[in-house]
Amino acid sequence: MNAEGLVEVVLPGKVEPEGLQIRHGAVPAVGPGQLLVRMEATGVSFAEQQMRRGRYYDQPPFPFVPGYDLVGTVLATGQGVAPELTGTRVAALLKVGGWASHVLVDAADAVPVPDGIDADEAEALVVNGITAWQMLHRTARVRSGQTIVVHGANGGVGSVLVQLAHAAGVRVIGTASARHHDALRERGVTPVDYRTQDVAARIRELAPAGVDAVFDHVGGRSAVDSWSLLAPGGTLVCYGSASTRDDEGSKQLPVLKLLGRVWLWNALPNRRRAYFFNVWAGRALAKNRFRGRLRTDLTQVFRALQRGDISPQIAARLPLARVADAMRLAESGTVAGKIVLHP
Repeated sequence: MNAEGLVEVVLPGKVEPEGLQIRHGAVPAVGPGQLLVRMEATGVSFAEQQMRRGRYYDQPPFPFVPGYDLVGTVLATGQGVAPELTGTRVAALLKVGGWASHVLVDAADAVPVPDGIDADEAEALVVNGITAWQMLHRTARVRSGQTIVVHGANGGVGSVLVQLAHAAGVRVIGTASARHHDALRERGVTPVDYRTQDVAARIRELAPAGVDAVFDHVGGRSAVDSWSLLAPGGTLVCYGSASTRDDEGSKQLPVLKLLGRVWLWNALPNRRRAYFFNVWAGRALAKNRFRGRLRTDLTQVFRALQRGDISPQIAARLPLARVADAMRLAESGTVAGKIVLHP
């Protein structure tokens, strides 16, 4: 059945993209409660860009196989798993391990992909879709008629956020460089150029009374500005520290600084709330609840795709063997959407 053998990408240490290694081996044996999945599509996330610099705050020790999520077909099921899952297409959020032709996935972590959804489209929406959906509907709890700001509105998470918000009847102001503005306007977004404009001043012009939510992946100075834009009752959702990607020193420090700020802001009596969103929050304490929520939310994202509320942006499709090129492209800042890898 698995005559083709295993192909996987190994991150051996802090390396340039060309230092990623392709390794061949035997296809792993499926254990109790597991699925053996033949990967059809995985992707390059911001997490891997941080991991290769040793800067993702809870990455495993080197060497390891990166790959935050995947979509693929079930080849075999382990003991205690329904055998009829064999041959079905599933998606899974993994954090690491997805950059391989064959991947063992806990059956409880696999979410069915509805028929008629292309593997690449589904892949482009796993980590980005869950993140966007949960931040919008679980953390900020946006309502129709509200106004929000999405930083990096053309990015992987940002582009899904603006589409889901639009579908929910929310007005969106989005920051992006000028070349993305026409595409954003087509999606009903009011664009702001973060390179040439004073972003906070421009957003205040557009929303003098403040905004109901800001989604900020930049961290640092940007988070402080974002907090200042909120109307009473507003919510700041920070979900990264992209501004510190290339920094040296402690990988925990930018996150801890941001968490400290969030704690301080929430201690102030000002009717505004700040959150640091982490898609893995709650997994260690309540695994079943975490998995149930993730399955529910990803299923909602796939439904939104089927309705036409969202159309995932795929920037490029490359084979696993060209992972160095995929990484360089992802880090270049020149592409809009998800870079998808195929076996």
